[in-house]
Amino acid sequence: MSNRKKTIQYAFQKSIPIMTGYIVLGMGFGILLQKQGYGLLWAFLMSLCIYAGSMQYVTIDLLGSGASLVATALMTLMVNIRHVFYGITMLTKYQKAGRKKPYLIFALTDETFSVVCDVDLPEGVEENAYYFWISLLDQIYWVLGSLLGSIIGSTLPFNSAGVEFSMTALFVVIFVEQWEKTKQHFPALCGVLLSLLSLFIFGADDFLIPAMIGITIALLIGEKWMEKGETRA
Repeated sequence: MSNRKKTIQYAFQKSIPIMTGYIVLGMGFGILLQKQGYGLLWAFLMSLCIYAGSMQYVTIDLLGSGASLVATALMTLMVNIRHVFYGITMLTKYQKAGRKKPYLIFALTDETFSVVCDVDLPEGVEENAYYFWISLLDQIYWVLGSLLGSIIGSTLPFNSAGVEFSMTALFVVIFVEQWEKTKQHFPALCGVLLSLLSLFIFGADDFLIPAMIGITIALLIGEKWMEKGETRA
């Protein structure tokens, strides 16, 4: 098997948990968008060009309320500010991505980030190609889900209550998979503990940004500490 085929196959295998969540969540988005009077083409273009799950859900409300461009820009910044910290973390990994780099930056969602952080790639899997295929497959799942949702919303009655929980379930699956795969649990414990601490201090409405700042700092410090430990060993 060629390295290219092996890379695509491995990327697809790693993206299966995301596929399940993205198709369901994408369908929920497509259905809700259809209920606001925006059809198949809107669902396709928004999922292709915006590609930000939580922000796309918020956009439905913004479209319905006739929000201004300023309000939309501020809301987008608030919802997606966490991606700044994702980008900082991925600077080294995407450094040699070449022409694929702009798309990799654009397609860095929460779930894609959690998967591409897995550096323990099997022999024959090309690192930069793996990043690209994971990112592309994940967006394809989201676009397909959005289109299916739009079609269902225009033809069948559908109760979308609770569909957002599938995102939580998806995170749990990815977290458990990563936990079982590695003996180094510092990043996972760091994320959980600092998120809980931030939630306790700042509350449910304001904990995300402080948590992301704390996690980023802790991981940067922890990475140097772990590298020193490996060098001594």
